[in-house]
Amino acid sequence: MDGLQWMRATDAAKAIRDGELGAEDLMNACLGQIESREDDVGAWAFIDRDHALDQARRADDERRSGRSLGPLHGVPVGIKDIIDTVDLPTENGTVLHAGRRSDGDAAVVSMLRRSGALIAGKTVTTELACLAPGKTRNPHDLTRTPGGSSSGSAAAVAAGMVPLAIGTQTDGSAIRAAAFCGVYGFKPSFGLVPRTGILKRSPALDTVSVFARHLEDIALCMEALAGFDAGDPATHPVAPPAFRAILDQSPPLRPRLAFVRTPMWERAEAGTTLAFEELVETLGPCVGVQELGEPMRQAWQWHRTIMEADIAASFALEYELGRDRLSAALRAQIERGQGVTAVDYIQARDRSAILHEVFDDLFDRYDAIVTPAAAGPAPANLADTGDPAFCTLWTLCGMPALSLPLMSSEDGLPMGVQLVGKRGDDARLLRTARWLVESLQAGADADAATDDAP
Repeated sequence: MDGLQWMRATDAAKAIRDGELGAEDLMNACLGQIESREDDVGAWAFIDRDHALDQARRADDERRSGRSLGPLHGVPVGIKDIIDTVDLPTENGTVLHAGRRSDGDAAVVSMLRRSGALIAGKTVTTELACLAPGKTRNPHDLTRTPGGSSSGSAAAVAAGMVPLAIGTQTDGSAIRAAAFCGVYGFKPSFGLVPRTGILKRSPALDTVSVFARHLEDIALCMEALAGFDAGDPATHPVAPPAFRAILDQSPPLRPRLAFVRTPMWERAEAGTTLAFEELVETLGPCVGVQELGEPMRQAWQWHRTIMEADIAASFALEYELGRDRLSAALRAQIERGQGVTAVDYIQARDRSAILHEVFDDLFDRYDAIVTPAAAGPAPANLADTGDPAFCTLWTLCGMPALSLPLMSSEDGLPMGVQLVGKRGDDARLLRTARWLVESLQAGADADAATDDAP
């Protein structure tokens, strides 16, 4: 039974369904990994071993009784501690909400439970999912940040504590954390996954996200999460994509990728610049280089205007009653947001909508955008969760984005390749990602065979 904690969620769910693996065995393996690494990594805000095992035993009883099983039956999932769970605390990463219990599950937690998933515990978030970091460290180098705000979710998956974890992104919280921790991180199209029962930061930007060690597991989890919920006006009553079926298809034509250098390219570290030059060269005619000029730079200001005004509104009570217990960084964000005028806010919302026309034209020619997930590997500063600038534009536009763990720095730290798709083309983006991963692996295998030849 050694190594169960590293199983793919897809493989584990099938083995449990076929009676080849017990949910309790899998949960025990994950809990053992948590006990082994948690003191160093600090990925969890709350975990109850007995409660986790009780869920697993019930899952095994349900299988033995012959009940219909969901696609995630018996699979442990970590839940970011801004997402309500009726059976576990949700403290939102702040002392102001210490001991907080919700009256019900968030929509995504209910959807996971219906699919058979087991809630392993609550993963660490930054303070109110904003800037001030929690206790989590990067599993690859404990002196470095895991990113934020979905720090615990990314680190828990990277450390083998759970095969899947749920986070959120309002700027770069999921993509950046996935890149720093060396796992897949998927931010779906805005409105594809309901946010009912999740801490509200910016209703115009907040997006549920998924972390996994394998693309197939992202697809499996997304089939459980995508859907309509009346509590979230951003969602719509339409059929969600068939993620797994589309992922398994071969693209009808070889995909074309646009290597996009945004006005933030100047922030890329030297190692990132070199790595992407090599990637573009490796992919050859599959890639076209696209520059987004200086006029696009104002999009980052539009995002900041929207986000900080929304944060000021969302956390007005916390600021009024407990500002002395908020971090200086969050107080500054709230105060900047308080100074945003209604005219500036509305203009930022309206102008950002124009960007869709720009990218619709680009996606007429390309299947996906390829761009860095972050400026470089995780900073060696636990107080700094990293620069989100390489994620901001895609979050503002509500496009699906995926961090792929395809690169590493000279000293072996993970670096993410970010793929971005057209809004609403989430499953196609995953299929393109699979093609990219397999193409690069095939090239690496061919190079290795050449090197080994006599």
